[in-house]
Amino acid sequence: MPDARERILSRLRQADPIAGEPPERAPATENWDREERIRRFTERMRAVRAEIHRCPDADWPSLLLEIARNKGVATLLHAPDTPHGRQLASSHTSHSLELLAYDTEIETWKDQLFDRIDAAVTATRGAVAETGSLILWPDRHEPRLMSLVPPIHFALLDAGNIHSTFAEAVASENWAAGMPANALLISGPSKSADIEQTLAYGVHGPKELIVLILG
Repeated sequence: MPDARERILSRLRQADPIAGEPPERAPATENWDREERIRRFTERMRAVRAEIHRCPDADWPSLLLEIARNKGVATLLHAPDTPHGRQLASSHTSHSLELLAYDTEIETWKDQLFDRIDAAVTATRGAVAETGSLILWPDRHEPRLMSLVPPIHFALLDAGNIHSTFAEAVASENWAAGMPANALLISGPSKSADIEQTLAYGVHGPKELIVLILG
């Protein structure tokens, strides 16, 4: 047995370490124009029960607030120190919907976040048309809890930031130069299946994802 073991180890030591490596594959590329990227992203997101709306940049606060009221949202969390957070606050006039600011440390109001917040709105860094995925880079203004905890997540997406493929997003935005501690790819609302493949939504995150494509 020791002889057999030594023969095997000897062959492994003498083997060319490069020979067994798979050949490099070039990242997939697509030549989709802006409207085709929007179409493909929308199609894939809707296939997994995400809700997609397209609107002009200036009109998104009114549309978001209208959707929220129609869904019975009573509390909406936003980031007050962001441009879109300030824009939403300036457009908010409803007495039936309370706009709450994420402006304190989570330890001081964790129970409120988990038990009282109906929805949250965040920006996105971009999206991937090929897979129907949102790209979020959470920061201190919009930590990942905003997109993971409330039952409804409103995501604002600039139409010009929809990339054809993930490789294109990484390359064109030069992710290699630096990334946040957390980067999120979101493809539809949270879902999970039991052993019988029965889907349940909202088990590990928002049960509804509503994307507003701006522009």
